[in-house]
Amino acid sequence: MRNGISNGSRTSNGNGNGHVHDDPASWAPALEIANVPTLLMVLVQLTGERKWLEPPYRPQRARGMGDNDTGGLAEDVQREIRDAALEAITAWRAGRPMAIPEPSPELLVEMLGCAMGETVPPEYGPMIAAQLQVQGLEDVVPAEQQPTHVPDGFEVLVIGAGASGLCAAFNLQRNGIPFRIIEKNATVGGTWWENRYPGAGVDTPNHLYSFSFASYDWTKYFVLRDELHDYLEHVADQLDVRPNIAFQTEVEAAVYDEPAQRWSVTVRHADGSREVLRPNVVISGVGIFNPLKYPDIPGLDSFRGPLFHTAQWPDDLDLTGKRVAIIGNGASAMQTGPAVQGQVASLTIFQRSTQWAAPFEQFGRLVPDPLRALLRDVPLYRGWYRVRLGWTFNDRVFPALHKDPDWEHPERSLNATNDAHREYFTQYILSELGERTDLVDKVVPTYPPFGKRMLMDNGWFRMLTKDNVELVTDRIGEITPTGVRLEDGTAYEFDVIVIATGFDVLRFITSYETRGRSGRTLREVWDDDDARAYLGLTIPDFPNFFTLYGPNTQAGHGGSLIFIVEMQMHYVMDVLRQMLDNDIGAVECRQDVHDVYNEGIDEAHEHMVWTHPGMQTYYRNDRGRIVVNLPYRNVDMFANTRHANLDEYVVEPRRETAGQPA
Repeated sequence: MRNGISNGSRTSNGNGNGHVHDDPASWAPALEIANVPTLLMVLVQLTGERKWLEPPYRPQRARGMGDNDTGGLAEDVQREIRDAALEAITAWRAGRPMAIPEPSPELLVEMLGCAMGETVPPEYGPMIAAQLQVQGLEDVVPAEQQPTHVPDGFEVLVIGAGASGLCAAFNLQRNGIPFRIIEKNATVGGTWWENRYPGAGVDTPNHLYSFSFASYDWTKYFVLRDELHDYLEHVADQLDVRPNIAFQTEVEAAVYDEPAQRWSVTVRHADGSREVLRPNVVISGVGIFNPLKYPDIPGLDSFRGPLFHTAQWPDDLDLTGKRVAIIGNGASAMQTGPAVQGQVASLTIFQRSTQWAAPFEQFGRLVPDPLRALLRDVPLYRGWYRVRLGWTFNDRVFPALHKDPDWEHPERSLNATNDAHREYFTQYILSELGERTDLVDKVVPTYPPFGKRMLMDNGWFRMLTKDNVELVTDRIGEITPTGVRLEDGTAYEFDVIVIATGFDVLRFITSYETRGRSGRTLREVWDDDDARAYLGLTIPDFPNFFTLYGPNTQAGHGGSLIFIVEMQMHYVMDVLRQMLDNDIGAVECRQDVHDVYNEGIDEAHEHMVWTHPGMQTYYRNDRGRIVVNLPYRNVDMFANTRHANLDEYVVEPRRETAGQPA
């Protein structure tokens, strides 16, 4: 088992960790509260005993999205597992080799199926191995495949120092490819630097929403914004990439120079001066959570009090005793509302549409110190815990998102399983609302579950029942100097108005102009909001240009965006290796390859929940095309990004003038 960077933890290889002689009593508290299904996987690899995959040790399948810590097993069986794990981990740390350091893909599938209490398809084996860093994801380009020669003057420009940019930096740096990063902000972190509203945090477990190459000693299961941003700062420091980053610098335009096989990238520095950079390759890591999206409501500029978007939350704002309005009820509103409700005089939520939300069993829960030590110092436990999270939050729900043409209730759900999800989530919402039956019709969606982004409930529904909270579903007519007036004339007065309407996610790469080989801009090629790319990465007419977190890459059925970006960077690094090893100056995705791929994307979406007519969603543009979401499983994306086939590209040999910047 290979480790990436960490935050001060001891690391280990597969054959022990330097003969650390622990007192078994020191690990006993951790093993008493550890996740039993994860411990079973640790036992299989440490001891080589297959009995841990069979009854009576085999866990039951969990309902919902919790960790299933006991595995549904009897107390005496749990006791046996915990005692055996204590003995095995103590012996391993004392130097006993791991019995199965590199399980076969077939065994890994069997193990995950056991840990989850359900069937895992065989094609998941290689991906599990990569997630465990058994064979590949951390070693994004294995040593024997790294570039053998990098020409003088060759450089990659990365735009953005958020999660995507840092992932690119890790890969480029470890493979000896010169790079620099342009970042508009004063530090790293991207959206996690900019969004500081109360309650901001991840709705994917942070042990999953993190880099495979950078473990961390998380304090909570779902951390808030500050700790997540600290993590990204930590990664930047551990990688020592700050010297490669030009902070407070913005990209204004990127134009492809065909004769030179380079890009001309105009940047503006903090002092207003401009510079033209000449990279061979551009990797865009700007993401989609910009620019901000404001509602089309008359009078937004007329309000005399503070009015701001959640992404521009004032640092010195005090809401104590204030009358506060939140316009919107998506992810940012659902996080903000419960975080401020207890301090405001009144909170009024203006809702445009209903949202499904899942129980959030671990919201706000601290990771106990003994478990933090186990996750920090036993990489095998950490790896399997992460793999289980990946199954729970990634592809597990995928089959429920497909339309059954014979299903008798297509207006409310897609199939029998999706309808069961609907019943489960509905009963959960009703239980949270309690006696407030007057809210049921206002908050229970009529469209199928997962049709819009599935939210995690951090107390939203209970908040709606509080005496100082009002949910308004009538349409807003205008913003007035003192508050809000509805279309029916009802007026509200407020001290503060919060805009929680998200971002313009349909228009990819809007923060700078990009012109390709033909001189056309990306906006023109994409017809403004109809972005398409091969693997969400590469676009015909734009050689040597890659878009991390590009069109149709968000796993709408759940999971970690960081994992998607790591898979994309694996592919990009394979392209770069082949370019450098074969003196290739330019690679450009073939139009026919691009078109066939996107036809497949659109066809797949026709059979999935996000094209259901019962709701509006930011995933879909005005023409009805799904632009944001990936209609495939994570394992399919994994397979598609293992190797770059340059037969799918127009390839140009490197010209003599291309080795040096003009």
